[in-house]
Amino acid sequence: MTKTIQSFSSYEEIIKETALYPDVGQGTKSALSYTALGLCGESGEYAEKIKKYLRGQELDTVLAAKELGDVLWYITAAAHELGYCLQDIAELNALKLLLRKNTGTILGNGDTREVSKEQS
Repeated sequence: MTKTIQSFSSYEEIIKETALYPDVGQGTKSALSYTALGLCGESGEYAEKIKKYLRGQELDTVLAAKELGDVLWYITAAAHELGYCLQDIAELNALKLLLRKNTGTILGNGDTREVSKEQS
């Protein structure tokens, strides 16, 4: 397999070239909805492959990886619609996870579990 991706930003350039949906790049309800629904759909396709594996079918890891690639495409497109790049998303997530780890709330519930009740 030839590697053409050197970084998140080189991957994002490919996404920009292949993105064809309503209001692409404008961050509108249509663009956000399209990318969110696409992300759900592709995540579901990956989940179906794993479900069938659990049911006893052989897992084709190449096909599963391709579905994850489709998930990544929609994550990237959705991030761009929100005004972020993949590096931003990765950094925001890493900071959130490390804060939860450091505050002992990594196993908790909710979007803001790293904020104690005293801080809310």
